[in-house]
Amino acid sequence: DGVFVPNISFGMPVLKAITKHTKKYVDVHLMIVDPDRYIKTFADLGTHNLTVHYEACTHLHRTLQAIKAEGMQTGVALNPHTNVNVLEDTINDIDLVCIMSVNPGFGGQSFIENTYNKVKQLKALIERKGALTKIEIDGGVIDKNAKQLIDAGADVLVAGSYVFGSPNPTNTIKGLKDLANR
Repeated sequence: DGVFVPNISFGMPVLKAITKHTKKYVDVHLMIVDPDRYIKTFADLGTHNLTVHYEACTHLHRTLQAIKAEGMQTGVALNPHTNVNVLEDTINDIDLVCIMSVNPGFGGQSFIENTYNKVKQLKALIERKGALTKIEIDGGVIDKNAKQLIDAGADVLVAGSYVFGSPNPTNTIKGLKDLANR
């Protein structure tokens, strides 16, 4: 929205155009202030999972309930400086936690090494609470850290700059999948 983060990458018109032509799973990550204003809009556009930033939600539990009420799965993103323990009381209401492994806003940043510890801490919280929450890592994911992230407990890796900045995105995706399956 240009406020929570300085960059705007995809807007609602792009999502509308995409969902009109595919039945694929649509996962939207909102990097905006006051995401509650747009929950119904994104549901109406065919979003399956809606991720909001913990830091942008005044009342996280209320936001999660509103997302579920619109028939979507819930996601919560944590900025690099935010401790995973802030999700202690809501983890059972969250389908996916996205750990930001770069400062959000722009692609191509370097991976923040403390992410491995955050993944392990989050995995322990999920197991302790008996939650079914998946762990996603977003930012700075490359072939050299993908396996270690999965070993730490990550389920989903977002590697946009690495994939689309490569000469052959298809082979790059295949390589990441091969690493994940070792």
